[in-house]
Amino acid sequence: MTADADVLVAGGGPVGLAVAIEARLAGLDVIVAEPREGAIDKACGEGLMPGALPALARLGVDPAGMPFTGIAYLDGRHRVEHRFSAGPGRGVRRTVLHAALRRRAEELGTRFADARIESLTQRSGVVTAADIRVRWLVGADGLHSTVAREAGLAVPTPRARRRFGQRRHFAVAPWSEFVEVTWTPLGELYLTPVDAGTVGVAVLARRGVRFDDALASAPGLAERLEGAIPISDLRGAGPLRQRTRRRTAGRVLLVGDASGYVDALTGEGLRIGFAQARAAVAAIVAGEPGGYERAWVEETRDFRRLTGSLVRLATSPVRGLVVPAAARLPGVFAGAVERLAR
Repeated sequence: MTADADVLVAGGGPVGLAVAIEARLAGLDVIVAEPREGAIDKACGEGLMPGALPALARLGVDPAGMPFTGIAYLDGRHRVEHRFSAGPGRGVRRTVLHAALRRRAEELGTRFADARIESLTQRSGVVTAADIRVRWLVGADGLHSTVAREAGLAVPTPRARRRFGQRRHFAVAPWSEFVEVTWTPLGELYLTPVDAGTVGVAVLARRGVRFDDALASAPGLAERLEGAIPISDLRGAGPLRQRTRRRTAGRVLLVGDASGYVDALTGEGLRIGFAQARAAVAAIVAGEPGGYERAWVEETRDFRRLTGSLVRLATSPVRGLVVPAAARLPGVFAGAVERLAR
């Protein structure tokens, strides 16, 4: 059976586009299946960790944004902060990042199909999805991945500790060189500078918590934003917790949120997603999908352990002790931030 391309990427978000760029740099013919037009937005914190910036640079992408020097945790009475030792991260509007990646993918000759993957079949070394025949299919179609489900890789999400994300931008000059994470009884609020006149506020909380109520529960942040004009629609995502039994099934590989996700609490999603994109394409070139499974486990190990531990604390009766404990143990906090910043 003749293939239409070497690789079909399901999903044209940042990680899917990173896969396409990696594939083109490796000399593969690639098609991205994405039905949405224009720059794709998503509810996220929009902070690129220091380790994500070299990954973007090797793809030939350098999106405009606002540097931040570290991470701060605060709760109204305590504040603990740590500056990255390897240099700053960068706050970047999701639409800006997407547009930069899309331009680079197009420059390299990536083909795009206005299609949504709803089913797939594998036969004789060829995967067929959306009437497109390819040698390999990479699922980069997000938290609720159809590819993961159709490939038999998805695992039902447990209802316990289900958390959701919300995000809105405000027209106000950033006042901090840190991504500030405010812990309140309702959830965690992330303040990220994304350009000289804009900050993004993301809320991570259980189902049913309203954005405005979460903001009101953080008096210091609410006061800073009093009178500031919202300049984006409120967007939501979740549930954040997603599991997969494996990341490969024959000639199907999963990357990004589609491959399994713990929580946005540590802000590592894109850094890890870019590393997965590189590893997936390397496995495709080698013809050894098992190598990607091993790379995925290794790359996500710290993220899964640390984020899982933090989420258990965040959803427990002792969540109010997280910031005081970090303030009393700044060395432990610094060590955790450095591990996440790599």
